[in-house]
Amino acid sequence: MSTVNGGISFWYAQEGAPAPREPLPGDTTADVCVVGGGYTGLWTAYYLKKAVPFLNITVLEAAFCGYGASGRNGGWLYNGIAGRDRYAELHGHEAAVRLQQAMNATVTEVLDVLDTEKIDADQHRGGVLEVALTPAQLSRLKAFHAAEAAFGETDRELYGARDTARRIRVAGAVGSSWTPHGARIHPVKLVQGLAAAVEALGVTVHESTPVTEIRPKHAVTPYGTVRAPYVLRCTEGFTASLAGQRRTWLPMNSSMIATEPLTDAQWESIGWDGRETLGDMAHAYMYAQRTADGRIALGGRGVPYRFGSKTDNDGRTQARTVEDLRDILVRLFPQLAGVGIAHAWSGVLGVPRDWCATVTLDRSTGLGWAGGYVGSGVATANLAARTLRDLIQQDSGQSGPTDLTALPWVGHRVRKWEPEPLRWLGVHSLYAAYRAADRREATTHAATTDRVASLADRLSGR
Repeated sequence: MSTVNGGISFWYAQEGAPAPREPLPGDTTADVCVVGGGYTGLWTAYYLKKAVPFLNITVLEAAFCGYGASGRNGGWLYNGIAGRDRYAELHGHEAAVRLQQAMNATVTEVLDVLDTEKIDADQHRGGVLEVALTPAQLSRLKAFHAAEAAFGETDRELYGARDTARRIRVAGAVGSSWTPHGARIHPVKLVQGLAAAVEALGVTVHESTPVTEIRPKHAVTPYGTVRAPYVLRCTEGFTASLAGQRRTWLPMNSSMIATEPLTDAQWESIGWDGRETLGDMAHAYMYAQRTADGRIALGGRGVPYRFGSKTDNDGRTQARTVEDLRDILVRLFPQLAGVGIAHAWSGVLGVPRDWCATVTLDRSTGLGWAGGYVGSGVATANLAARTLRDLIQQDSGQSGPTDLTALPWVGHRVRKWEPEPLRWLGVHSLYAAYRAADRREATTHAATTDRVASLADRLSGR
């Protein structure tokens, strides 16, 4: 079968492009202006409007809601958060435990809101299964499992090869770790349902309205300027397109494929009855889900970064990347060697220089931002949005500090990325090192992590 390449994502091929909302008609005012119509921006508008119904909230989106990572991701609603170990170093272990507990609860929070708002996003709470395929990966898996338990995840389970196969029969899997704090979702059904819920509450959403500059109390667009006491930057991987933000968060590319629907016999040979989201312990890791219509959607790194922090337009993916992802699919499930790849696409995610997700409100300027999720944004965006809500309510005198405003990622600052060409050279060298390390670990069967990968971790700040 022929493969559709680009077209934003497979999720939009299923759902179709949304009906366009009107662009900003001219200069206007608001109580809160949210820049970005993805998960972070929409969740922030949702929780603010629910908390303070009289607020005048305007959301500005450059293309359409869910055009970026929110409409292209792998559909992993799970409890991972970028930077937890760093926050433990900076603020102490217990502070990081509180952050992890908040993320665990966030999975339930999102699913509860979907039920309340009657949003059908193909959600299925099957947890997350992360597998090891080599001795080195197994060593990392056991260390990872122990670390998660140390951060309070006592309901996580560690499996050997046999018990792993009882869940999903991944070829060559020698062990796995499973957490119940995860669910499969359909990314576009989630973002479109959330956008509709936000509008139903009375939030104004303008699409086809790119913001070119954010400054205190102003969001500047080609159609006019929104003036508001609070302006919130919720632009994740597209942050580099804003004036003065080119080196703030690096737009890292991630690519995906979706197979044609599998037959009943193929699914019987694989298992996967629990609909867990599936990952591995490779350095250049993969992520996958069993979709509601019986496909496998699988992602990983292709070309990791475009020179000058550029981003793609429609998600088109290099042919080599499509073949690499197919190779991963067949390596995991050799019986799918002849399966058709229905769709391939790419998108960008935001990566801070220290790989730490953050949420901030500058009380002196009214400027706020959240992001830098490093690929874990489906759930983290919800926690960030609730935290921004609490920070604004605290700043405006409507409430005091909360458990969320005391979490260690609030107010975290990080240095900027290096200028070009160092940025491009560094990222491409980093992922070349990770891929080489994965190959060596697979061929040497060493039980320890490849030294080049360990060095790459230290140099990158991961």
